[in-house]
Amino acid sequence: MTLAIRTAAPGDAEACGVICYEAFRTIATDHNFPPDFPSVDAAIGFTRMAIAHPEVFGVIAEIDGRVVGSNFLWEQSEVAGVGPITVDPQAQDAQIGRGLMQAVLDRAEETARRSVRLVQAAYHNRSLSLYTKLGFDAREPLSILQGSPIGRRIPGFSVRAAGPDDISACNAICRSVHGHDRAGELRDAIGEGTAVVVEHDGRIAGYSTPIGFFGHAVGETDDAVKALIGAAARFRRAWVPPADAQRAPPALVPRLRIAHRAADDLDEPRPLQRTAGRISAVDPVLTMFPLRKNAPDPKVRSIARLGRWPR
Repeated sequence: MTLAIRTAAPGDAEACGVICYEAFRTIATDHNFPPDFPSVDAAIGFTRMAIAHPEVFGVIAEIDGRVVGSNFLWEQSEVAGVGPITVDPQAQDAQIGRGLMQAVLDRAEETARRSVRLVQAAYHNRSLSLYTKLGFDAREPLSILQGSPIGRRIPGFSVRAAGPDDISACNAICRSVHGHDRAGELRDAIGEGTAVVVEHDGRIAGYSTPIGFFGHAVGETDDAVKALIGAAARFRRAWVPPADAQRAPPALVPRLRIAHRAADDLDEPRPLQRTAGRISAVDPVLTMFPLRKNAPDPKVRSIARLGRWPR
């Protein structure tokens, strides 16, 4: 049995998508949670999009020529994002996940990424153990609440569709809150027609890409984020093709990080604020952990080679 890691190619989308769906479905149903992808077709569509994206680095794991897993590094900004990483449930315990993770971490080091992040389901202890061994630090819990759109306005705040001219102001807000921007993801969301901005006193006070999975939101104040959540016509439960984004079914409301002062959260953990408003039909709360891994100091590169980047 020979394990090989290689760069993803368009022809890998279907095999990787099937594995992605089955891997998430297996671990989620084992813990009585809904899977991250609602169908095989959704997982295949997501994998096809990720492989084709010019700012996403994908890797494939093969055993004796058979695809058994995949992983992706999202390179739209100086802080790279990892995932989804998935391994065929029938091929577990063969160091495949470690190989896929090491491949994207090597890529992050080669491209001088400032930090690498991922979000991990808290019930998946095996993956948490792997990420910890690879040098990731757990930052804080994220809770995902399921429900219908709120349909609530916040006095003094107006929400509208985002356009290319808004990118600079949105990036400045993201940098003031998080210490870095997510310009690439914002550009993609504007192109898909899913990004919105919230304005207060004649200026942009926050923005969001799709509210829900595979999206993010940033606001200068609690009320700015509340306005974004309250104005959402739907909450995205899973990835959907851009053409279907506006008619995706209601689903998830994530707790969103907000801050009131400039700080770099790469070095300073901060608590999550509560979700705005009441959400109907709340199902069991899924807790997930965002993890981060900072770039290595050149003085300790020998440690980095062992997969343990300094904190």
